[in-house]
Amino acid sequence: MKRSLKLISIMCVLTLLMTALAACGSKSDSPASDSSNSSSSPDDVPTLVWWTIGGQVPNNFDKAVAAMNEYTAEKIGVKVDIKVASWGEWETKINTIVNTGEPFDIMFTNGSKYNQQVAMGSFADITDLVQSETPDLYKFIPEKVWDGSKVGGKIYSVPTYKDSSLTQYWGFDHTYVEKYGIDVPNIKTLKDLDKPFHDMKAGEGKSFYPLPMTQSEGLNGFFNGYDDMALGLGPVGVKADDASRKVISVLEQPDIMDNLKMLHQWYKDGIINPDAPTKPEADKGKPFLSAQGFPGAEIGWQINNGVEQYDIVQNYGPIYTTTTIQGSLNAISANSKYKKEALKYLELVNTDSKLRNMLAYGEEGVDFQKIDGEKVIERISDTWPLASYTQGTFFNMATNKGAPEDQWEQVKKLNEQAFASSLLGYSMDITNLSTEVANTKAVWDKYRYELLTGASDPEKMVPKIVSELKAAGMDTIMETAQEQIDAFFK
Repeated sequence: MKRSLKLISIMCVLTLLMTALAACGSKSDSPASDSSNSSSSPDDVPTLVWWTIGGQVPNNFDKAVAAMNEYTAEKIGVKVDIKVASWGEWETKINTIVNTGEPFDIMFTNGSKYNQQVAMGSFADITDLVQSETPDLYKFIPEKVWDGSKVGGKIYSVPTYKDSSLTQYWGFDHTYVEKYGIDVPNIKTLKDLDKPFHDMKAGEGKSFYPLPMTQSEGLNGFFNGYDDMALGLGPVGVKADDASRKVISVLEQPDIMDNLKMLHQWYKDGIINPDAPTKPEADKGKPFLSAQGFPGAEIGWQINNGVEQYDIVQNYGPIYTTTTIQGSLNAISANSKYKKEALKYLELVNTDSKLRNMLAYGEEGVDFQKIDGEKVIERISDTWPLASYTQGTFFNMATNKGAPEDQWEQVKKLNEQAFASSLLGYSMDITNLSTEVANTKAVWDKYRYELLTGASDPEKMVPKIVSELKAAGMDTIMETAQEQIDAFFK
């Protein structure tokens, strides 16, 4: 009996010791589980999911991203998993992600979606966090650019400080400029493009399309003269130079109707490819392009399109609008567990040239090679898919070999010279208009591909579109916008 009691006593003591040891172990483990910054090994470094837009992912994509992650893990203890939505699927994909609550940490967005996404509660309010956690980032981006990214006076994204004003360029492949005697410097209006386009079509044959288009873009910059109030709804806006700031139905304006008629005629004449309304991705070798840019941007366009030389002419701008500032934003998910880490990563993108160049140009030795440290590079492939304008500032990024040495200084000057839209600083508050905005955008999405590629007759289609837009709530949006604008600029 005594022996049994002795054994029981020993077992009780052992049980107490094991319980105490387990308790101590759980206490020592708890700080690591509560803090994302207490990682002690590379495997513990948080990996941020970053959704962005770009082209087809090449074979070396994972290797290039791994090199970035090795660098940033050592630098700030953060990695990224970069998810790329193609140009054709981007809008649908991003809508699906925010509507279903799919987890992400950072997302590229722009004025066409941004206000609506903020109203849905998709993005974190970083107004205070960006100043307390990333003061270098906050100081680096000018106050005017931060102001242009605000919604309801709050910051929900990191704006991309680059050619934040808009300057539109048109460019012709130099081969056709020489062959058809195109006077590029004197082409200023859409009407001026008519003769060179028809000359090229007549000379190159039936299967050649001087103005190739895709569904997602149409003619880039078509609505440049109108400020869309950062609403992302082209048919509603204010003429950029209208001092009275009157909200109007843009599609019904005479200049827009004339240009739509021109597009439709070109479509019928075979100037525009017949599959433009449904074509998701552009082919290389564009004989003509329209793009927002800056001095030297044609070097990148040439590489991306496989064209030896583009002759370019400035078509519009520079102009500052809230929408031009919101043309490239990176927002942090309201549900992200790593908001501080995401901000620190975006700070590094905007302040560290090495990371900036890897994101913009890809894998060193495969996609690009350095010519002058981190200042000048030469691209040796055209397959790197990420669009540099979506990532961070241009002003710590290398220039391409052949571009002006002072390229980024010239971009800063364009920003300084830009005239301000009459609505600069105003961003429409759609908090109480979510249904009307969603419904009108659905109508516009239904018709815009055919309209802006010239496939449909605007004299028949515009009245139909406007009628459906009104039924969807366009008048309510316009009336509310006018009230907000009058109060904002009082």
